[in-house]
Amino acid sequence: MTEHFPSKIGLSQQFDCSYLPNRKEQLLVILDSECYTAPRFEALLSLGFRRSGDQIYRPHCPLCSACQSIRVLAKQYTPSKSQKRKFNKIRDDFSVKVSFEEKDNYFPLYEKYINLRHSDGTMYPPNRLQYESFLFCRWMPISFIELWHKNTLVAVAVTDTMPNALSAIYTFFDPDFEHLSLGTIMIMAQIELASSEEKDFVYLGYQIDECKKMRYKKQFSPAQQLKEDTWINI
Repeated sequence: MTEHFPSKIGLSQQFDCSYLPNRKEQLLVILDSECYTAPRFEALLSLGFRRSGDQIYRPHCPLCSACQSIRVLAKQYTPSKSQKRKFNKIRDDFSVKVSFEEKDNYFPLYEKYINLRHSDGTMYPPNRLQYESFLFCRWMPISFIELWHKNTLVAVAVTDTMPNALSAIYTFFDPDFEHLSLGTIMIMAQIELASSEEKDFVYLGYQIDECKKMRYKKQFSPAQQLKEDTWINI
């Protein structure tokens, strides 16, 4: 056991998987209070853990290992031809800004996004308590990467900030602009921010090959995937 591995871990009950039908999900949950700092969390990210609200967890499903952590090598990232085309579409009329505190116009944008894009998901119907308990954190510095179309906020990427990495928590955007592939654009913005701050990695969460909605994470390279506790190049 390394010095970074927590000494106190809990195991959740089993519940229906949010991503794959007819599967059960179970989580390891960090109970060690000393792990709840940005440097310690960064070490846990490298072991496949993730944050939701104030809680650090990792899938520990009894009959499934579909969730595999994935991270982009930020300093070496090169956009594909498709990604360059998507970025060029927004080059002139859009701008990226970074905020370190939540703004009043975030929740209405989140609410519209969930209502129009994820009405069949577990976050519907959206409400402020669920929004805050899912996205925000009392012990972790958070960056809010904003995309603006002139004077209108159209996307926000909630991003954890650690000494040598960023972790993409969740992106929500105005569905009126979905034809511009804003999910891709916001990951590119996170990678650009990490690179500009000399950070090595952008963690994108879990890659689930069997889930169509999650396959996009392999479109950013070079990247690494955690398999059997070893990071391999993909």
